[in-house]
Amino acid sequence: MHIPAGQPEVTVAEWKAIVAKHQQPSAGRATWQLANSIGAYAALWVVMYFGLSVSWWLVTPLAVLAGMVLVRVFIIFHDCGHGSFFPSRLANDITGFITGALTLTPYHHWRWEHSIHHASSGDLDRRGTGDLWTMTVDEYLASSRWRRLAYRLARHPLTLFTVGPLYMLVIHQRVPKSGASPRERNSVWWMNLTIAGMVVALGFTFGWKQYLLIQLIVTAVAGGIGLWLFYVQHQFEHVSWERREDWDFTSAALEGSSFYKLPRILQWFTGNIGFHHIHHLSARIPNYNLERCHNSHPLFLAVKPVTFFASFKALTLHLWDEQRRKLVGFRRIRELRREARLRQQSGERA
Repeated sequence: MHIPAGQPEVTVAEWKAIVAKHQQPSAGRATWQLANSIGAYAALWVVMYFGLSVSWWLVTPLAVLAGMVLVRVFIIFHDCGHGSFFPSRLANDITGFITGALTLTPYHHWRWEHSIHHASSGDLDRRGTGDLWTMTVDEYLASSRWRRLAYRLARHPLTLFTVGPLYMLVIHQRVPKSGASPRERNSVWWMNLTIAGMVVALGFTFGWKQYLLIQLIVTAVAGGIGLWLFYVQHQFEHVSWERREDWDFTSAALEGSSFYKLPRILQWFTGNIGFHHIHHLSARIPNYNLERCHNSHPLFLAVKPVTFFASFKALTLHLWDEQRRKLVGFRRIRELRREARLRQQSGERA
């Protein structure tokens, strides 16, 4: 296990004992978080309903706020998928299904894909499931022109944080993946049916034009923020990636997942998921215990945080440079091509 500089060596048994103290879910804390999250989300929809008779200038900012609250609802859904939100498995599954309907995400299917992400995060040889498309510099250079163009489009902020999230939530998650089990495939169809019922009910209640516009704003805001969080959690400046033979679960958690240090209000909206290094160390820790675990040992406190303003530098990082062992931007490609031309010209002169 790699330990941040200046920290004493900690064995696997020792860090497991540390995190085990924070893995026990609390029915009381979970119920309160459920109430203040789904309760706030439902209240905003009620106010928007009555606000339609006043002005869209009132409804629109409320829809943006609802989108922000929906991010917190998704974190509850996420914890239920890990079986960490409630002590009861049944309570987790029921809550996961309900919050999945609100976030347009099939519970069992998402849980399956997300478990693969946790088992392979930071492993260069196991990319492709539950993560963002990330190429190495060598892979990019060896790709066709059309594949390079597709990659640039996929990594563009407009695609990543607007078109991409809407496509994922509204279209992509309506169809199960080919490798899904019958239970996971059925969870997609049942969720589609549930979402259709919800859409019809709200469409008749609000009016179709009004409802669809509100839902579009809410989904776009929640999806954009959610994708940004996921991006920063694994695409930050000092991230560590390894090939399969050198990959280590603990190092991947502490060095391959960020500690995204957010202002308190944003920490509330994002359900403490900024403590992502702790979450990847133990997905059994409910979100309401992540900060306590982080503060419980010098090992975790030594993890370098990614601050809110510093996080925007991640937008310039697109490719993993295996030689430099860090994420780099497309500028690195231009540098390598320029160096190659200079070597070629030097060879021709010789």
